[in-house]
Amino acid sequence: MDTLNSYRSIIEKVLKDYLNIAYANGEIENEIILDRKNDRYVVMSLGWENVRRIHGCIVHIDIIDGLVWIQRDGTEDGIAIELEQAGIPKKNIVLGFHEPDVRQHTGYAVA
Repeated sequence: MDTLNSYRSIIEKVLKDYLNIAYANGEIENEIILDRKNDRYVVMSLGWENVRRIHGCIVHIDIIDGLVWIQRDGTEDGIAIELEQAGIPKKNIVLGFHEPDVRQHTGYAVA
């Protein structure tokens, strides 16, 4: 399997674990949006917490020029760690939610 297909599979596997998160308050479910053609991967939370509508992005990952860009990370421990443990090297993960000047201090790719 080539590198990009390997990254796609790893991202999908890691994100699928977020489908089973149970929320204590409200009727909220997570769904995954997978766009392999454009290399975009998103986990959304949808539902209701009492009378409040919940609709938000937990994780947004893109593959751009062979690098895995984490655009949004609303996870507790950090999705980058999970991706790294699953086999994507730190040097190929960009924490896109950090300002470019900060990325050099993260230990991950700067892009």
